[in-house]
Amino acid sequence: MSEKFYNTLFICTGNSARSILAEGLLNGLGNGRFRAYSAGSHPKGEVHPLARVTLEKLGMPATGYRSKSWDEFTQPGAPEFDFILTVCDNAAGEVCPIWPGKPASAHWGVPDPAAMRGSDEAKVRAFQDAAITLKRRIELLLSLPLESLDAMSLQRKLRSIGEA
Repeated sequence: MSEKFYNTLFICTGNSARSILAEGLLNGLGNGRFRAYSAGSHPKGEVHPLARVTLEKLGMPATGYRSKSWDEFTQPGAPEFDFILTVCDNAAGEVCPIWPGKPASAHWGVPDPAAMRGSDEAKVRAFQDAAITLKRRIELLLSLPLESLDAMSLQRKLRSIGEA
């Protein structure tokens, strides 16, 4: 019998940086137990090049990403999610679609590295900082005894990860 895997959707407004980083990190670190996806409420239509560069530097897959609307995941045949995690403050304040299956949800806000103005080095550092924050939170998620947590405990733990 195969071990359960968990579908996780990371949401950000533009789906070009933070949610892409989170998708890549969870897919890379999740050891097949997680299938991560990302989407945006108002997708930019392209992945920020520094998101790919940052994932590659961290040894994560750096290809196959695209900026897409969360509407894609409300269609028939879309994955049913166990977790919905917002990674930007704007998306956290928006009215999200109704997700089937009552997934656990939390806000894991991270400053937008794509909004960084200044030198190329400062922009690279902003992406690295965002990725490290997300990586730490994902590692905390991966350490949870998911099979033994009831829904309320899981919800509380997801929220506390976002506050860490």
